[in-house]
Amino acid sequence: MAANRPTETTASWWRDAVIYQIYVRSFADGDGDGTGDLAGVRARLPYLVELGVDALWFTPWYLSPLADGGYDVADYRSIDPAFGTLAEAEKLIAEARELGIRTIIDIVPNHVSDRHAWFRAALAAAPGSPERDLFHFRPGRGEHGEIPPNDWVSEFGGTPWTRLDDGQWYLHLFAPEQPDLNWAHPAVRQEHEDVLRFWFERGVAGVRIDSAALLAKDPALPDFTEGAGPHPYVDRDELHDIYRSWRAVADEYDGVFVGEVWLPDSERFARYLRPDELHTAFNFNFLACPWDAGLLRSAIDDTLAEHAPVGAPATWVLCNHDVTRTVTRYGREDTGFDFAAKVFGTPTDLELGTRRARAAALLSLALPGAVYLYQGEELGLPEADIPRDRIQDPMHLRSGGVDPGRDGCRVPLPWSAGEPYAGFGSTAEPWLPQPQSWPSYAADAQSGDASSMLTLYREALRLRRGEPGFAATVEETSGGRLNWLPSAPGVLAFARTDGLVCVVNLSDGAVELPDHTEVLLTSGPLDGSGLLPGDTAAWLRR
Repeated sequence: MAANRPTETTASWWRDAVIYQIYVRSFADGDGDGTGDLAGVRARLPYLVELGVDALWFTPWYLSPLADGGYDVADYRSIDPAFGTLAEAEKLIAEARELGIRTIIDIVPNHVSDRHAWFRAALAAAPGSPERDLFHFRPGRGEHGEIPPNDWVSEFGGTPWTRLDDGQWYLHLFAPEQPDLNWAHPAVRQEHEDVLRFWFERGVAGVRIDSAALLAKDPALPDFTEGAGPHPYVDRDELHDIYRSWRAVADEYDGVFVGEVWLPDSERFARYLRPDELHTAFNFNFLACPWDAGLLRSAIDDTLAEHAPVGAPATWVLCNHDVTRTVTRYGREDTGFDFAAKVFGTPTDLELGTRRARAAALLSLALPGAVYLYQGEELGLPEADIPRDRIQDPMHLRSGGVDPGRDGCRVPLPWSAGEPYAGFGSTAEPWLPQPQSWPSYAADAQSGDASSMLTLYREALRLRRGEPGFAATVEETSGGRLNWLPSAPGVLAFARTDGLVCVVNLSDGAVELPDHTEVLLTSGPLDGSGLLPGDTAAWLRR
C-alpha cells in the first residue's frame, strides 16, 4: 500500500483549503436502504468537484453499533456494513484524489464502543486483570461500593460511570456504550499509531481527532474541584507527548491533523498547534459567536492572535454535525450557540436566518486560513424538527427528553426535488424523517437558480480558487492580523492581498461600499442606490 502515498508535500494545501464534512449516514443513499453509504458518496463526487471543495472530512465510517452516530467505534480497520466495505473506501479515497479532492478521516481516541474486542475481553475478565487495565475500572464508594468512584459529570449528562454485576464501575465520559480508554497504557498508544498508519497507507491525507483534549486522565481519578490544580481529564499536559508521537507518524506519510479542541485559554489552545504536534484545530469561538459585528471582529482577532505564536493557520466553521444549522441559529433571538441552551420550540425567522447565513458564508470564506463546510450548508438547509419518537441522539435520551439533541442537523440531504425522499434514496424511507419542505432545498432545483444558496457557494468557491487575493500567504494563515478598514457601526470591512476587500453589513440599515473598481460577489442584491443592505456581504476589488 505504500505506493499510494501522495507525492505532494503538505506545505500549502491544508493552510487555506475548503474542506467539506460528510456525515455518511445522511449524505446519499446508493443502495436504497434508507442509510447513506460510500456508494452514494462516490456517485456524488462530480457534485463535490463542481462545488469546488479541496478535501472531504468523513465522520466515522467504521464498524459501529451507532449508539452515538458512529463515534462508538467497534473496529477501526473495517467499514460498517451499512456504509460499504473497506475496498469501497479505498476506491473512494483513490477516485476522489484523481479528481483533486483529498480525504480526511475521523479518529475517536478517547473511547471505543462497548462492542470493541478489547472491551468485550475486559468484561469477560476478572477485576484487576490486564484486559481491564486498557480502560478505567474502579471499585465504587460507599459501604457497598454503590456510589460512583468520583463526582465527574458525563458530557451527555449524569454520571460517567456504569456499574457491572461484579461490582466494579467503568468510566465513560460520553454514553455508557463508549468506555474510555486508558491512555497511560502503552498498548493503547501503540494501537492508535498502528491505526493511523493503516489509513495513511490507504491514501488518506489527514485525520480529524475527536475530543482531542480529553484523552489523558489523572491516574487517581479524583473528584473535580474548580481551580484546584490541573483538571483531572481536560487538557492535561500528558496529551502533548501523545500528539508528538502521532505527528511523527503523520510526517512519514505527509499527513495532516485537525484537532477538536474546545478550550477557553488561548495559550493552552496554542500548545496543541506547535510545529511538532497538530497542524490545525477547530475554531469554536467563531462558530458559537452571535451575529454581532463587534463580537465577530473580536472572535476573528482572537483566533488569529491565538495561532500567531505557533505559525498555524486558523480554521473557520459555521456549523457541523453537532451544532444547530446556521440558517436556523441566525434566525433566532439568540444567534450564538451553547449546548446547554438548546430547547424545543425556539422561535425562528428562517428568511432572516438565510440572509445572514449567506453573508456569513462570504465572511468565513474571505478570512485567511482553512474553511470547513458541513454538508447541506451549501443548500441552506435549516435545522429540522424531528418527531420525538424518532430522535436517536443519546444527548436527547440522557437529558430526559429536554434537550432536542443533534439529529435536527443530521437529516438526509435532498438531491432531487421530484424523486422519492427528495432523491436521497429511491426505495426505503431515510433513517431520519425529512421535513415536507425538503424538496424545495434540493440540489437539482438550486443548480438552475442564480439566486440560490448553492449557486452562491459555487461562485464563492470559484472566486476563492481563482482570485490572487485569496491565495493566503504563510504570514496570513499563521496569525497575521487582518487589515481592518474604517467602517460604520455594525459593519465589518477588511482587506486581503491584491486589492481584495470583504464587507459585511450586520446593521439594520444600508451602507455605502468602500472605494472599489469591481464588485466580485454579493450575498444578496445591492439596493437601488448601490448601497449594501443589512445582513448582506460583498467581495470587492480595489
